[in-house]
Amino acid sequence: MKTLFRYLAAYKKRISLGLSIKSLGTIAELVLPLIMAHMIDVVTPTENILALSLWGVGMLACAVIAWGGNVIANRMASRVARDTTQRLRDDLFKKTLYLSARQIDGVTLPSLVSRLSSDTYNVHNTIGMMQRLGIRAPILLIGGVALTFTIDAVLALVLLVTVPVLTLIVIFVSSKGVGLYTRLQRSVDGMVRKVRDDYTGIRVIKALSKTEYESESFRSINNTVSGNETKAGVTMGVTNPLMNAVLNLGMAAVIFVGAYRVAAGRVMVGEIIAFTSFFTIILNAVISVSRIFVNMTKGAASAKRIGAILDMPADLLPVPTEDEKGGAYIRFENVSFSYEGAPALQNVDFSLKRGQSLGILGATGSGKSTLISLLMRFYDVDSGRILIDGKDVRSYDDAELREKFGVVFQNDFLMAASVRENIDFERGLSDAAIERAAEYAKADAFIEEHGGYESLLTARGANFSGGQKQRLLIARALAASPEILVLDDSSSALDYRTDASLRKALVENLADTTVIMIAQRISSVRFADKILVLDGGRVAGLGSDEELMQSCALYRAIYASQHEDAVAERGGDAYAE
Repeated sequence: MKTLFRYLAAYKKRISLGLSIKSLGTIAELVLPLIMAHMIDVVTPTENILALSLWGVGMLACAVIAWGGNVIANRMASRVARDTTQRLRDDLFKKTLYLSARQIDGVTLPSLVSRLSSDTYNVHNTIGMMQRLGIRAPILLIGGVALTFTIDAVLALVLLVTVPVLTLIVIFVSSKGVGLYTRLQRSVDGMVRKVRDDYTGIRVIKALSKTEYESESFRSINNTVSGNETKAGVTMGVTNPLMNAVLNLGMAAVIFVGAYRVAAGRVMVGEIIAFTSFFTIILNAVISVSRIFVNMTKGAASAKRIGAILDMPADLLPVPTEDEKGGAYIRFENVSFSYEGAPALQNVDFSLKRGQSLGILGATGSGKSTLISLLMRFYDVDSGRILIDGKDVRSYDDAELREKFGVVFQNDFLMAASVRENIDFERGLSDAAIERAAEYAKADAFIEEHGGYESLLTARGANFSGGQKQRLLIARALAASPEILVLDDSSSALDYRTDASLRKALVENLADTTVIMIAQRISSVRFADKILVLDGGRVAGLGSDEELMQSCALYRAIYASQHEDAVAERGGDAYAE
């Protein structure tokens, strides 16, 4: 909740004004029963029409002030809730973009989606309700109880006996509610994760006839969410009926005692009517208080989850280190890294000169993509160091480091926008740079076939083939003329002819660019200056194609498994083992 209060502080003047107006309207509402009692017991017996009319006008004025004050204050409260939640959501989204990969792994993407959507919605409701009812309900409750003492202290004491019971109910229920709503939001995270996975893989689900299985799996998760929601709802839902029962018992006692006091002449009829009016006001106030506690409980759980993200410290701050100019442009020095204790890379050591190319081969899970993540500092190494242009990657500012790279990730994405917008990616690149990148990526021909650079892609680029999408992604990576080009399995959907043509274009046009290619096919990397073979996170071989064929058994095994394809590409000229 501290995080929420920080955001609300920016609107303290508006909140104070709104609460003042709300207080004025609420006080006017409390005066109405007193005027009514005075008119019945004092003014009416005099049969003075003028006095009765004046008091009636006063009663009408109070009603108008109560109505107008509540309307104006509620509108102001809605604006404060809207503006606060908008800022909170914007900052939360921005924060998620700056979280390190390790932090995102810990929180999980579905949980971030849930916090940005349902949690901010809960906070919005809490802010609005606290302003609408947070001042009105206590004034009505405390003021109503206080004014009953001005009517008859004995009857007020009878009603006041219920207050400790009501307080205990609120404290007990709200203490249980935070944990229940926190558990509910966690189960919502799981449901978001399931929906996200199924929608991403919906074609695979249909192709493998797993629709019923996935439906049943979702039903199970949905039942968990419903069960948690029911537990929270039932626990918080007992507040209203319990409070009503206690207050109604108190009212029954008031009427019973009041009847004797009226008969004894100690209380007048108008006072009893005013007292019952105050009881109705107190009852509504108590119901409002119970709603506030239910909403606050839900909002507190959500605010805590949001605050946990906003208060996360920066995980990858620049670390000043001594520069080592000269020598290799990219250097890995005995780099080791693990995910939650599971080793991913161990003692990786190699170097590249500016303009050289590196191919990376290895089985699934051998650490190929992890190596790129460390190079771009999505994670920090556990031991060793990585240098770019003689400077430790940990000493770079994020923006400075990332500007050096053009990258196509293994699971990259395209926006539902024009071809030009997808290649430019809001970087303000010139038309010439965009078209040149498309030409280098061998994408210019099919772009024209699809209607040019202003033609639109559907969601996830579904109106382009797999190979075409990969070439668009490569064009995006090339468009800003990066110093380092990273291609993470970016040619898997390309045929051999297009793949070879693309590699030739990269060699001819990017002589000063250091290229790192991760691939499953030897044909995609065999012309690289160096080839790094990874096996279980360790370096199994490093050298040129010819050197590895002589020195690396794993490389020869990979080659042998792809021998037929390699022979077809080389036109029958293959290595003889």
